Amino acid sequence: MSTSSAYENFDDSFRDQFSAVDEDGKRNWFYPQKPEGYWHRRRVVFAVVALGLLFAGPFLKMNGQSMFLFNVIERKIIVFGMFIGPQDYWLFGLAMMSFMVFIVLFTAVFGRLFCGWACPQTIFLELVFRKIEYAIEGTHTQQKLLDKAPWTTDKIIKKVSKWSVFLLISFVIANLLLAYVVGVDELKKIITEPLSEHLSLFGGVVGFTVVFYFVFAWARDQVCTVICPYGRLQGVLLDRNSMVVAYDYERGEPRAKLRKNEEREAGDCVMCQQCVAVCPTGINIRNGTQMECVNCTACIDACDNIMDKVDLPRGLIRYASENSIAEGRSKFVTPRIIGYAAVLMLLWGALGFVVATRTDTETTLFRAPGTTFIDNQDGTVSNLYTFKIFNKTNHKIKPILKLDSPQATLQFAGTPDLTLDPVGLSQGSLFVTIPKSEIKKRLTKVQFSVYEGEEKIEEFVTTFIAPQ
Repeated sequence: MSTSSAYENFDDSFRDQFSAVDEDGKRNWFYPQKPEGYWHRRRVVFAVVALGLLFAGPFLKMNGQSMFLFNVIERKIIVFGMFIGPQDYWLFGLAMMSFMVFIVLFTAVFGRLFCGWACPQTIFLELVFRKIEYAIEGTHTQQKLLDKAPWTTDKIIKKVSKWSVFLLISFVIANLLLAYVVGVDELKKIITEPLSEHLSLFGGVVGFTVVFYFVFAWARDQVCTVICPYGRLQGVLLDRNSMVVAYDYERGEPRAKLRKNEEREAGDCVMCQQCVAVCPTGINIRNGTQMECVNCTACIDACDNIMDKVDLPRGLIRYASENSIAEGRSKFVTPRIIGYAAVLMLLWGALGFVVATRTDTETTLFRAPGTTFIDNQDGTVSNLYTFKIFNKTNHKIKPILKLDSPQATLQFAGTPDLTLDPVGLSQGSLFVTIPKSEIKKRLTKVQFSVYEGEEKIEEFVTTFIAPQ
């Protein structure tokens, strides 16, 4: 961010060092003060709703199948009840491309709002695991003293209790992940049937339990600041008009402690350090926008609380853009935002079109290799074709292949079984026969339709060869 007259002597040497690492290269373990206030209460409500939807997701069904399934191993993906099989991975790719452009646009406008409010890592860590930590070990000061204290009976009880609860919740999250991968019905079998029949899946649950425990008990803030690529992308996606959690340096500088019975000539920042005390990533928001900031709003609540106590207006730290602070104005609609939005609209339009026109089957029909037309003695001409019908759904289909031309006839070579299992394939050969009187040129277009019962689910055209 740019500086103004309020920051003429601003020292930005803090950017030379990562907040999570000390000068000796060792990790700084953060003990954030328990947040409370207007924004935190709303984050709690949002987290409850988000967790409710997250845990309900695997149980939601549509047309007898899961509404959400991400079984990459068996190449079965279901999103909002729409099955995406191996033949439709390009559709999944288009959806992911749209999602990425949406993330870029969303970040350019609202900063890391997603990180602070909707990211599962933040929700679980800040609003589940830390809440448990506060309940068992006490305030941030008590937690720090407990970690430094020798191993007494009280410390062992508290640590073992916390680790046990953490491990239990990690196990629940691992089962939730498995439910999204294999479905709740398969998960129920793993739980109710003998363990020996599902050793590989149970091993996966145990493995992910360990991973989640490691993430929420040890890695913690480093997931957001080191591991997650989104935090690194923030620096190139934000600009001076992006909404972020920001410190109003025009109003707050120069900083000075509040003294009784003394006329205040300094800015509104009273150097209480509460914004630093509550930060889960250990930064000082007064230094400006930083990669480590996840926009969790804890510093806003902490600062507003102090402003209330010293009878100063709220909003010294708030959601704002650099331009709104430095110049008193902010422009949301910029050429860059318009460009991102245009690309996103094109991708969404293409995605909507392919979803609307997507069929349940995908049929290919080609003339048999090495063959030409057959001139029959009864005044007709036949062509031999090979066909493949692929079921793109997660349920059985019994398709009927028909010719749309009333003068042409279709005859299968043999008796192929066209009943298609979920994501199944049927293939074979067939003859198409047309009277010579109906053939006007050497290459004739012939249209086929695929029906399921009375419903037409697909149509396609192929070429019929006849004598000159």
